[in-house]
Amino acid sequence: MSETAKKFNFKLIATDGMARRGEITTPHGVVRTPAFMPVGTQATVKAMYPGQVRETGADVVLGNTYHLMLRPTAERVDRLGGLHTFMNWPHTILTDSGGFQVMSLAQLRKLDEEGVRFQSHIDGRKYHLTPERSVEIQGLLGSDIQMQLDECIKLPSPKEEIQRAMELSLRWAERSRTQFEAMGGPAKGQGLYGIVQGGDQPDLRIRSAESLGKLPFEGFSVGGLAVGEPQDVMLQMLDIATPVMPVDKPRYLMGVGTPDDLLESVKRGIDQFDCVMPTRAGRHGLAYTKFGKVNLKNARHQDDARPLDAENQCPASSVYSRAYLHHLVRAGEGLAGMLLTWNNIAYYQQLMQGMRDAIEEGRFDEFYARTKEDWARGDIAAL
Repeated sequence: MSETAKKFNFKLIATDGMARRGEITTPHGVVRTPAFMPVGTQATVKAMYPGQVRETGADVVLGNTYHLMLRPTAERVDRLGGLHTFMNWPHTILTDSGGFQVMSLAQLRKLDEEGVRFQSHIDGRKYHLTPERSVEIQGLLGSDIQMQLDECIKLPSPKEEIQRAMELSLRWAERSRTQFEAMGGPAKGQGLYGIVQGGDQPDLRIRSAESLGKLPFEGFSVGGLAVGEPQDVMLQMLDIATPVMPVDKPRYLMGVGTPDDLLESVKRGIDQFDCVMPTRAGRHGLAYTKFGKVNLKNARHQDDARPLDAENQCPASSVYSRAYLHHLVRAGEGLAGMLLTWNNIAYYQQLMQGMRDAIEEGRFDEFYARTKEDWARGDIAAL
C-alpha cells in the first residue's frame, strides 16, 4: 500500500444547500458520505455475515471499545492480527471511545479529571479508562477512525452540569490527541475525531465546536444527542453546531438514528451516522421500507403474499412474503431476525445512496420531499 493510500483524507465532492457529498479515504478503503455505519458492537453486526453487510452497500462498520476491551480484550485482538482480520472485515472500521457505554452500562462508576473507574457489567472486574487508555485500546484494535474519550450526559440536565461535562471533554480531547500522535496514528493513516458536546445549550455547543476546531483532528463528531431529547431539540443543536464546525473535515452525528433523523441531519450538513436501531428493530420484528415501518408481529400480515418491497434488490425485501416473515417472527425463529436485519440495513444503505446521488445532482430538496411523501403516504396494507 502506497503512502498516498495510507493517508487519511476527506474530499468534499458536492454540496446542495447544507447537504454534503464527500469521500473519506482510510487505509482500508473509501467511505462514501453521507454514510450510515452499521453497528458491530462486539466485532459483529448482529444477525448478519460480514459479506452480507458489505453487499448492502456499507463502506464502514463500527466497533465498540468498551465491549471489546472487556471481551476478548484489545491485547488479544492485536495478537490475532487486529480487528479487521479478527472479524473478517477488510474495509474501514470506526471505533467509539467507550465513554458512553461506561456511563450507561458499567457498575459503580466514578468519574474524575483523570478518567473514569468502573466495574465490568460482565464479571465485576475493575477498570480505569482514561483518554490515553481509550486511544491505546483503539490503536491496538487497529481501527481506521477513532474517537476521543468524552463525557456524555443525559438530557435534560442542569446547564451547570452540561458545562462541566463539556469542559472536561475538551480537556480530554487534548489528552486524546496527544496520545494518538504519540502512538503514530497519523503516520498509519488513521483518523481521530473530536466530539462536540454542550447538551441542549446553544452557547455551549458553539464554544465546544470552536474550541475543538482549533485542534488538529481529522474529523469532528456531534455527541450528547439522541439521549432523551425530542427530535426538534436535536435538529436545533445541529443548526447551531454544524456551521461552526470545519468545512474541510467530516462531521459525524453519533448514535442517530431513524430514517427521518438521517434525512433531516444530512440536510443540516452531517456526513456520518451510526445507530443500533435497524439491527435491533429487525430482531424484534420491525422492518424499515421506503413506505415506512412494517410491524411483522401484526396479524394482518399472516395471509399477505406480497414481499416487503418488490422493487428492492435485497432478497430479504423482495423474495420472502410478509406472511412468511410474520410466521417466522411469531414462531420466534432466528431466521426472522436475520432476514429483517438484512432488509433494514439494505434500506438504510439505499437511503444513503439516494441522498448521495441527489446531492451530487443538485436535487436534494426534491429527494427530501419525495422521501417524506412516501413515508407519509405509505402502503396502507403494510402498516
